Amino acid sequence: MIFSSERDKLREMFYQAWTKHLSGEPLEPLETQVVNVIREHPEYHIILSNKDKYLDKDYLPENGETNPFFHMSLHMSLRDQLRQDRPSGIHALYQQLLVKVKEPHEVEHLMCDKLMEALWQASRHGGMPDESKYLESLKALLHT
Repeated sequence: MIFSSERDKLREMFYQAWTKHLSGEPLEPLETQVVNVIREHPEYHIILSNKDKYLDKDYLPENGETNPFFHMSLHMSLRDQLRQDRPSGIHALYQQLLVKVKEPHEVEHLMCDKLMEALWQASRHGGMPDESKYLESLKALLHT
């Protein structure tokens, strides 16, 4: 990921960017990217407007909870991959999926699911994500 692995620092970045945005303060380029992701997730606005209540909250998948900070971080990571076209060819795959699916945010969600799988596999095996397998899983989305 493009951010610190320290949970509170990552969350603080989201809270700070959103607070600055709401108050009309100028944003740094990274904060602008963060705000763009947050704006596409109105279901998380209440969380980002209640730092005292949600900063330390644990989101447990076994309870059916989605971690909003992890979810938005996946979007940020994917967008970074698309900007850099790394792994090579990911931007072209995004464009092809966009033609098929039509909705950019939905395409990102499909791709984020595959990114999350690649990250999970890497952590399970104690290594870096396998870029070729990741790209293959994204290519498979074109045929579903």
